[in-house]
Amino acid sequence: MTSIDKAGTFKLGDRTVKRLGYGAMQLAGPGVFGPPKDHEAALAVLREAVAAGVNHIDTSDFYGPHVTNRLIREALAPYPDDLVIVTKIGARRGADGSWLPAFAPEELSSAVHDNLGNLGVDVIDVVNLRIMFDTHGPAEGSIEAPLTALADLQRQGLVRHIGLSNVTPIQVAEARRICEVVCVQNHYNLVHRADDTLIDDLARDGIAYVPFFPLGGFTPLQSATLSDIAARLGATPMQVALAWLLNRSPNILLIPGTSSPAHLRENLAAAEIELPDDMTMELSKGLVNPA
Repeated sequence: MTSIDKAGTFKLGDRTVKRLGYGAMQLAGPGVFGPPKDHEAALAVLREAVAAGVNHIDTSDFYGPHVTNRLIREALAPYPDDLVIVTKIGARRGADGSWLPAFAPEELSSAVHDNLGNLGVDVIDVVNLRIMFDTHGPAEGSIEAPLTALADLQRQGLVRHIGLSNVTPIQVAEARRICEVVCVQNHYNLVHRADDTLIDDLARDGIAYVPFFPLGGFTPLQSATLSDIAARLGATPMQVALAWLLNRSPNILLIPGTSSPAHLRENLAAAEIELPDDMTMELSKGLVNPA
């Protein structure tokens, strides 16, 4: 049994995926804009992830833009039968690398077709609607119009399943009245815990929760408590942070990203960590920042 298998599995729509996946965002250039510094190294990381047993890859055509999807196709096509590729739409990149909303029906349709073409597939496994009322975090507002447009693309057979990203619990409830939602992808980690209640609610209904920035994103997690527990376990702080997420709830699917094969192996090895209850509680109580 490889380390990734020990993390277990969960349903993502009608597919079963291993709970430790891979996020492709860091394969693009600085600021998730432009090509990778090392094209061949980017391909190597993707191939090693799949060879290690990863069968859930998170991407978007606005990474680059168009960079990570083309890398995924070059590295992995024809795709393994069990590989689930999840993408995001709802945003576009400005010429300066800025992140801009792209909610109009024609923009969403164009984004789905771009993803299909760049990934080289006839249907996308899961498309997350990324809400852009506030680029930096969830903000209230109805998502009925863009979600209805995405649901229409699903009825056309271009999208198998629909998910949400950067949303509030109210928006999740609104979305579930419009279509089936198979996953929610929000900012969540050991420190950023605003979605604690949402995670538990989704778990009861068998809906996957996929935290982005599970290790802090552009500002890596730092904590004396985390470092101390990692030292006691003979692990890295980031491995412990991932292990805590795996323990947090069975519906959490992890997509830590990296452009380094060594870092990839370190992330996947987090499934091997046995995090005792007392350490889990110490971390949970000591690092909460619900803001």
